Amino acid sequence: MNIPRRDFFARSSTALLGTAFADLLAKDGLGEVFHHAPRAKRVIYLYMAGGPSQFESFDDKPKLRELDGKPIPESLTKGIKFAFLQHSALKCFGTDVGFTKCGKSGQMISNLLPNIQKIADDICIIRTQQTDQVNHDPAHAFMNTGTAIAGRPSMGSWVTYGLGHIANDLPSFVVMRSGPEGQPVPQTAWNAGFLPGKHTGVEFYSSGTPLNYLKSPSGISRTTQRASLDSLNKLNQLHDTEVADPEIATRISQYELAFQMQSSVPDLADFASETGETRKLYGVGAKPNGSFASNCLMARRMAERGVRFVQLYHTGWDHHGNVVGGMKSRCKDIDQGAAALIRDLKQRGMLDDTLVIWGGEFGRTPMSQGSGRDHHTKSGSMFMAGGGIQGGVTYGETDPFGFTAAIDPFHVHDFHATALHLLGVDHKRLTYKYKGRNFRLTDVHGKVIKRILA
Repeated sequence: MNIPRRDFFARSSTALLGTAFADLLAKDGLGEVFHHAPRAKRVIYLYMAGGPSQFESFDDKPKLRELDGKPIPESLTKGIKFAFLQHSALKCFGTDVGFTKCGKSGQMISNLLPNIQKIADDICIIRTQQTDQVNHDPAHAFMNTGTAIAGRPSMGSWVTYGLGHIANDLPSFVVMRSGPEGQPVPQTAWNAGFLPGKHTGVEFYSSGTPLNYLKSPSGISRTTQRASLDSLNKLNQLHDTEVADPEIATRISQYELAFQMQSSVPDLADFASETGETRKLYGVGAKPNGSFASNCLMARRMAERGVRFVQLYHTGWDHHGNVVGGMKSRCKDIDQGAAALIRDLKQRGMLDDTLVIWGGEFGRTPMSQGSGRDHHTKSGSMFMAGGGIQGGVTYGETDPFGFTAAIDPFHVHDFHATALHLLGVDHKRLTYKYKGRNFRLTDVHGKVIKRILA
C-alpha cells in the first residue's frame, strides 16, 4: 500500500506521541530532582502582606526611643530611596511596645506576640531582611518570584516544578488569604509564569466550602462523571497528537485532580476530626471560619495529606499611620495561629521536615511618617523554623537605629537560595529554558546562608 509521505510522518508521530502520552503528565515537572539530601519535604509560608514593622515585632532598638523625635544621622539616609519620605524631615521614631528575652535562647521578641514568645527556642529570627523594591506590587513580585518583572514563576511554582507531587488528590501548591481589606496582593504572586500551568497555586477559600463546584450536578453519578472524564481525556490526547501542546497535559492532569478533590477537599475542611485540645490550641471550632488561625490549621492538615507548598497571606500590615495600634491588631490576628502551627507540627513529629516561614515583602523605616512608618528596603525582620533551620538563634544585626544591616545582610535571593537548599535543591541548577535563556528563581544571585542551618 502506498502511503503519501505527509501521512506517513503524521501517522508515525501520532503513534509515537500516543505511546509517550502516559509519560507526558509526569514530565511537565522534573519530579523529585534532589541535588543533595533534603532536610524539608514541604513549605508553609506565612506571608504578612503589607510589610510588618520590625521595630514592634523582632528588632528592639533602645536608641530610637532615646532619640525619639530627633533627626536620624544623614550618613545613614543619604541617597536612599523611600516611598513617601523622600522630601520629609527624617526623625527617629521610637515606640514602647515592650520586648522580652524569651526561652533558653533569650531571643528578644515583642510583647505584642506573647504566643510566639513561647516558641522562641524553635525559631530563627532574621533581623537583616533586605529587598530591592520599595513599593508593594513590585516588592510582592520580588519576594515571591525573585524579580520585579511580571510573569515570572513564583517560589511555590518552582518548588513543585522541581520536586513534583506528593498527593494525587490535592494540589501541590495551595494559597489561602485572610485579614482586613487593604493593600491587595496580586495573583501573579502565586502564578506559574512560563512553567507548565499545573504549577500555579490553587486558591482555597478560607471559610465555608474551600472550592466551588465540589459537588456533581444533580442526577450525575460518580460513575457517569468518571466515564465522561475518560472520554474527554481521550479527545484531549487525540488533539495533542495534532498540536503537541504541553498545556494539554496540564489540562488533563487538572481535570483528574478536580475529580479527586470532590472527595478529598470536604474532608480536609472538616475540623471535627481534630481533638478538642488541638482546636483549642488554634482557637477554632469544627469548621474553617476565615481567620488566620483557621488557615494555619488547614495548612497543617494539607501538609499531612501531601501538599508540597502552602502559602497563607494575611493582609493589613501597611501602617503609614498609627503603627502601634495597627501592629497590636495584626499581631493579635496571627500570634496564636502561627505559634500553634509550629507547636502542632512539632508534637506530631512534622516540624523536622516542614519549613515554616513568617515575613512580609519589606520592613519599615526607623523614621516616623506621622504616627506610622514608611516602606523600607534596607532592614526588616522575618523568622524561619523547622525543616533544617536552627532554632533559638538570631541571624544578623542592624545598626543602633535599625536602618540597615550592620552584620550579615539577608537578601531575598539568599532567602530563596537557602529555602531551596533545605528542600534538597541547588538554586543554581533548578532552571527552565524559556525564550533561549535558562531562568532560575534566584536569577544570577543568591547564596545559601549556612549559619542558620541546624
